[in-house]
Amino acid sequence: MSDPAAHKGLTFPLFVPADRPERFSKACAAGTDSVIIDFEDAVAPDSKVAVRRIPERALPVDRKVRLFLRVNAVQTPWYRDDVAFARSVGFDGVVLPKTESAQQIADLRAALDPGRMVIALVETVAGLAAIDEIAAEADQMAFGSIDFAEDMGCAHTRLALLPIRSRIVQAARMAGRIAPIDGVTTTTDDAAIIADDAAHSIEMGFAGKLLIHPKQIAPARGAFRPNAADLDWAQRVVAAAGDGATLAIDGAMVDAPVVARARRILERERTLS
Repeated sequence: MSDPAAHKGLTFPLFVPADRPERFSKACAAGTDSVIIDFEDAVAPDSKVAVRRIPERALPVDRKVRLFLRVNAVQTPWYRDDVAFARSVGFDGVVLPKTESAQQIADLRAALDPGRMVIALVETVAGLAAIDEIAAEADQMAFGSIDFAEDMGCAHTRLALLPIRSRIVQAARMAGRIAPIDGVTTTTDDAAIIADDAAHSIEMGFAGKLLIHPKQIAPARGAFRPNAADLDWAQRVVAAAGDGATLAIDGAMVDAPVVARARRILERERTLS
């Protein structure tokens, strides 16, 4: 198994509705690393065709963030034209909702220009059943927790979704892919709730969190940053582990896995600084 990219490439993609082009530039300047223009959930069925006429001037040219398009699902009548639009405009990648097979990803990749990223949204029980093949084919996965809970008929709670989150992270690890992105928090005004959800995401092994409002950026990123105590511990562990020998820090044994964890903490701090 190749060395995984877990915990590298931390990302906090911000959704913006495709029918609100006046928000595109604002979203790209809001302070996150990537923006997803949303053709799916944010657009009513009777507007699905119209949003493909987004004026090119609405898409920021000098942006410093990655720009993605969330197309409608493969099973919908809008999918093929959405993908054609994504290719013609030249997005950095496409977010594929309700991904349920590796073949769906392969077909999408073949329809895009080379080098475009494909993020597979896992939102259904069928998608979870094919999670290993999806993880191997996608550039990265994301968890659509709200849709998944609805499809499974379970509560949208941490306890109910704990094994699902763990399974998705495990699949990415086994495939040697970047760790997945966790789902959205529907609250936009309560920074404490957003930060707490993001802290759960990093605890579960995710490499970022999907966002639906600019107000969520700072608390989500802040929760992913190691606290002062963890940073101090990680710095001391890495400094003391120069020769690779087993040692003790704060009365606890430090061996190779612990040193690796310390290095991940420091890498996370560097990424978010």
